[in-house]
Order: sequence, then structure tokens, then C-alpha cells
Amino acid sequence: MFQEVDKHLTRCSPFTNSELELFHSKLKPRKVRKRTFLLTQGEVCRFEAYIVKGCVKKYYIDDNGDEVILQFAVEDWWISDVGSFSEQTPSNLFIETMEDSELLTIDFESKELLYQEIPHLERVFRLMLQRSYAVLENRFYSTVAHTAEERYLEFIKRYPTIPQRVPQQQIASYLGITPESLSRIKSNLYKKKIG
Repeated sequence: MFQEVDKHLTRCSPFTNSELELFHSKLKPRKVRKRTFLLTQGEVCRFEAYIVKGCVKKYYIDDNGDEVILQFAVEDWWISDVGSFSEQTPSNLFIETMEDSELLTIDFESKELLYQEIPHLERVFRLMLQRSYAVLENRFYSTVAHTAEERYLEFIKRYPTIPQRVPQQQIASYLGITPESLSRIKSNLYKKKIG
């Protein structure tokens, strides 16, 4: 169960077997069904979750009552509401499983304890946070600087497995376009490919 998360960590820094065992002792395995809310708006986010298996989305509800997808997370990714988790304040977001999922979760207190026991673990999580921030920054830039078609092409290049696992309407939400626009984009790309 811990093999993949161990690979994930050791890409950033070497760990001894005893350090990994201590890390494992603070992780809580969790199996959850499709359409399970891991976090709802107004709750304090009490976890960071590594996805062993499954697909999870993070979103908020806009003034029109529509979901605005901020993140899809699949195997070998982490998901949380970073602000709510680190500040222990109420969240504005929802985190929900889109498939039956297997997670390894860690709570705030356990993570802080691990930082004291394994100091270089803090560096690993800082590097992961920096990468996540860079992805988010790139996404914001792409939204204002690229066409919807360019954003879609970048999405399928960066996340090739997600379109087979996620409804088109949700991909459209992530891209900031309507489902009809996404259908037109896909149709145009298909015509260009066969034309």
C-alpha cells in the first residue's frame, strides 16, 4: 500500500527505512465510494490525501449555483484545501470523489510531528507545494493568454488519462468554458485531424 507514496517522496529526497516506517505510521488508509464528500464548504480541512487509486475533484459553487472545478487529482497526486488545512480555518471548497477511491490521509498534528521527527520531510512537502503553485500560476496565465482550444490541448497533453475518467461538462468547468464550446472545440480538432 505504501510503495507508491514512498516513490513519490523519494523523488525529492532520500529516506531511511525507519523514516519511511514512521511516515507510514501517521498515514490513515481510507477506502471511499464514488461521490463521497471528503470536505464541504464551511468545514475545516483536517487532511491532506495521497491518492493510491481513484479520481477526486476540488471545486466551489459560484453565484449561479454552478460547480467551478479547480483541480482533478488521480493516482500519485495529493489533494487538500491547502489554506484551510494549514491555517485550520473554514474552507470555501468542496472535495469529492469521482470514482471509488483509495487514499492515504494525514492530519495536521501528525504532519507537524513528522516535520520535527524527519526534518527533510518539510523540504519535500515544500517542493510539492511549489510545484502545485507553479501549475496554478500557469493555469491562471493560460486562462487569460490562450484560447479555449489552446487550453484544451494543453489540458489533454498535461493530463492524458483524465478525459476518459471525467465527464465533458466537468472538463469544460475546469477550462472555464461551456460544455457546448468544448464540444465545438473537439469537433473542430477532429476535422483538422482527418482533413
